[in-house]
Parts: sequence; C-alpha cells; structure tokens
Amino acid sequence: MDWLIANWIELAGFITGAACVWLLVIRNIWTFPIGMVNNVLYCAVFIGAGLYADAGLQVVFFILACMGWYWWLRGGDDHQGVEVHEPSKLMLAACGLAVIVIAATIQWVLQRYTDSTVAGIDALTTAMSLVAQFMLSRKWIANWWLWIAVDLIYIPLYIYKEIWLTAVLYTIYLIMCVAGLIEWRRVRRETQVRPEPS
Repeated sequence: MDWLIANWIELAGFITGAACVWLLVIRNIWTFPIGMVNNVLYCAVFIGAGLYADAGLQVVFFILACMGWYWWLRGGDDHQGVEVHEPSKLMLAACGLAVIVIAATIQWVLQRYTDSTVAGIDALTTAMSLVAQFMLSRKWIANWWLWIAVDLIYIPLYIYKEIWLTAVLYTIYLIMCVAGLIEWRRVRRETQVRPEPS
C-alpha cells in the first residue's frame, strides 16, 4: 500500500512538474502556483528516497515561487512585472559564488547529520537549483543554462536512486529547458527590452 501511495505521489509530481516547466517556457504566470503544488509532492518523494537536501530544496522553492509570482506581476521599476533579460556580469559572478558557498554548507550538514549516500552531488544540485530558481524568478535568460546543467546531473542521480519516473521527468525537463532557452532568447531579441537594473 505504501508503495502504491508513493508511486501516485511521484506520478502527480511528474504531471505538475512537466506542466510547471512548460508554463515557464511560455512565460505563463500559472507556472508558480502549479510549481508550488509540485514542491509539496516532491518533498514527500525525496524524503522517501533519502534525498534530504532535495526535500528541503522543495520548501525553499515554495518560498521562491511566492517571490517569483510577485516579481513577475509587480516587480520592476514601474511595478508592472519584470521582463525577460540578462543579469549583469557582477550578478552572474555573485550567483556562481552563491552556488559554491551553498553547496559547501549543505554538504557539510548532510555528511554530519544525515545518512545521505550522495551528499556531495545532492548538495551541488541543491545549490545550483536554488540559484537557478532565483534567476528564473527575475526572468534572467541565464537561468536556463543552470537548469540544463542541473538536469544533466539529476538524471543519472535519480537513475542511481531508482526513482525511475522522476528520471524520465528530468529528461523531459532537459528538453524543455533547451526549448526555454531558445524561446526566451527569441523574445528578448524581438521585444528589444532594455536591460533592467539587477
């Protein structure tokens, strides 16, 4: 019975996750509420698989989704929502530094306080995902490059952990991330939006 419930939760996570990323590709605001449902579902999936950092990540994703929802609707200088743009080089460097610091901290916590068998990879993907989520909330095109890198790590990790449906989902995510990168670059070129202050 527990196995059946776990599979239904993973299936619901699969559906909401795919919908969330597709809505993000087309820049639809519904990406955030559907993503929040996905966060709750995957928190349960990852706890069951012993991926504690990924489970905690879902809680932070939920909070970042609330912020992203606001930024997309009311952010920007004119409070009309942020537009698709690139961050400054300084902000990109700060994001890179954030990944390193967050990953090192999470790895230390996982090794010290949990029975995680993949602490280093779990910490790295968690840190990359947090920063990528922040970047997408600001509509930075560069978020897609980070998500692509994360998916390329997550897919073999989930295969190793035998979370098969999630591994398939992240393969779909990878394809959609490439589509998102192409689409957001096209939108940026066509609208010729001036760079926003980061």
